[in-house]
Amino acid sequence: MTLSSPLPPCSILLLAGGRGSRMGGADKGLVDWQGRPLIAWLQEQARPQTDDLIISCNRHADRYAEFADRIVMDSEPEFPGPLAGIRAGLAVVRHEALLILPCDAPRVDAALIQDLRRCALAHPGRPVMVRQGAEWEPLFSLVPASLGDAIEAAWQAGERSPRRLLLQLGAVALQCPDDDPRLANLNTPALLAGAR
Repeated sequence: MTLSSPLPPCSILLLAGGRGSRMGGADKGLVDWQGRPLIAWLQEQARPQTDDLIISCNRHADRYAEFADRIVMDSEPEFPGPLAGIRAGLAVVRHEALLILPCDAPRVDAALIQDLRRCALAHPGRPVMVRQGAEWEPLFSLVPASLGDAIEAAWQAGERSPRRLLLQLGAVALQCPDDDPRLANLNTPALLAGAR
């Protein structure tokens, strides 16, 4: 397989393990947008950039399997949140970095993925997190696999906030415009309907 950039290889994790409460309980990654499931839009951008595409899901693993190299699930029941998915991805990661994207952001493009990877290359050993203005976006991030033990220790100590944890681990910002459409979370039926 030929990757689309000369950057060091990374694994990519698509987070699709949420409860979907704002989507009426629907499995967000499988909700259709413009004729395709949301997860398909992310997979289209991620696939050329990795040979280790992981999806974190807690339902419909058979349907997600066609979009990924591997499927991971939370080790605890009741949808414990995105940090659980990140933790599951880090447990199986094949490369030295894990790039993380949410399944409900179908406008993510290759440039954003590559910018995260370039930023990580410039700051070895530190997480990279998108920031819009003063707002950090922890579900658009890249985490060195070497931080897996620290993340696991924080989880065992009760931490559940990926933003807080990545900042504690020295995250650097990839600054994006406040109105960057690539970061729009289409996580309600109204947002999906309005985003044409």
